Amino acid sequence: MTAPRPETGPGQPVVYLLVGLTGSGKTTYAKQELAGVTRLSVDELVYERHGRYGVDYPEPQYFELEGPIVAEVRDRLAELVAAGQDVVLDHGLWLRPARDEWKKVVEAAGGRWRLLYFPVERDELLRRLNERNQRTDANALTVTPEALNDFFGRFDVPHDEGEEIVEPGWFRPA
Repeated sequence: MTAPRPETGPGQPVVYLLVGLTGSGKTTYAKQELAGVTRLSVDELVYERHGRYGVDYPEPQYFELEGPIVAEVRDRLAELVAAGQDVVLDHGLWLRPARDEWKKVVEAAGGRWRLLYFPVERDELLRRLNERNQRTDANALTVTPEALNDFFGRFDVPHDEGEEIVEPGWFRPA
């Protein structure tokens, strides 16, 4: 199912929390299906400030560089929600505790969240990543098949978290 946009008008701002592995279509969905909603992207800020993953800094340094940016994005999201704006958080949210934390941030700022989960089979992710690995933009971190296996091992599949499934068939590459 493609998650419908909420009705416009007064009321609580909506924050779309996108959950999925690298290459699952989160950024494309945010840009195509949620166009007009303020999008906050951790990967784009890391790229803007530090360059390309594995090229301008060593891959193991990513999480060290990402940490302060996640905190900054969290603060910005809370500001936007408190100001009444809808927001899409373009970040993988791989772990359930992280998802729970972001939900609390949204609620504390006066918003309501929608957890959109992008399940994609490994073979399809590999196909997408092979294409994406040829690019050099902020949303094209190179991912090897071995890294993808590691990602699957570290990913908490959403279950009974209020998640809405975004079926892989919606995907239209940008």
